[in-house]
Amino acid sequence: MRKHNRLRSALGLLALTLTGSLAAGGAAAQPAASSSAAQCDRACLSGLITQYVDALVAGDPSKLPLASRVKFTEDSTELKLGEGLWKSVTDKGGFRQDYIDTTKQIAAAHIELKEGKNPVLFSLVLHVEAGRIAGVETLVQRFNPNSRFQPQVLGGPIKGMNDPVPANRRQSRESMIQTALTYTEGLRVGNFTDAGTPFADDTYRVENGVVTAGEGCGRADCGLYAQNIFTHPAILASVAAVDEENGTVLLWMNFGDTGSYEPGHALITFEAFKVWGDEIHSILAFLRTQPQATARFWPSSDPMPRP
Repeated sequence: MRKHNRLRSALGLLALTLTGSLAAGGAAAQPAASSSAAQCDRACLSGLITQYVDALVAGDPSKLPLASRVKFTEDSTELKLGEGLWKSVTDKGGFRQDYIDTTKQIAAAHIELKEGKNPVLFSLVLHVEAGRIAGVETLVQRFNPNSRFQPQVLGGPIKGMNDPVPANRRQSRESMIQTALTYTEGLRVGNFTDAGTPFADDTYRVENGVVTAGEGCGRADCGLYAQNIFTHPAILASVAAVDEENGTVLLWMNFGDTGSYEPGHALITFEAFKVWGDEIHSILAFLRTQPQATARFWPSSDPMPRP
């Protein structure tokens, strides 16, 4: 199943495409790295996520420890902090999955929120400088009672996502990213087998709260290699966060206009991959449709792989 000898050239092509896309998207400069003495540890970064969500539900951004200048985007549109979801969210839901990147000082999470009784799937990426929030990147997917699909499995942790990584099967940061990007390559060519995407035998995937691969997916064969996927020749990606301790990589992706959604629209997602032992073990995505031209407007946290 694994055709690693094909990955280097494929990922190199993907990297060149992504680099051009990010430049065209006008990505802002990443906040300057703070001194090691001022850096947040895991507890600090996780605490900033908690503070942000609490302030969001309270509708009061003044409660946050902010840098002197803060960039805030919702669905790739720059707003003033306090606008957008800040004006409509009413409560927290029961789900939160963190991605804590102590190396790059990024605190990210998938979180369930509420607008009245309706669930909101919220992707959050906090860019931290000297212990303060210098950038806020968000993606919002709303549901109502008439939505075709409803979140079903966000009442507890996602299977495999928080399992301890075996010490002897831990991967380097760069290797984790390369493994996660084989998934993007599989979508690009329309075949995870030909892309050499290395799934574990029991890989589990949840998209917008619905099991789409692994135990409970509702099909006779729930394996990812058995799934029929169409090609996504214009797919773009960048790295949002790498949680080296927990073995997770969070990618931002624009799937490109495949004619499968509204005309001129594409799926936009923050998608997380549990990676160890050179395999993908668990996948969690919050995604929504937006215009195909949507760019991330934030830089990749790490250089994209080169040939």
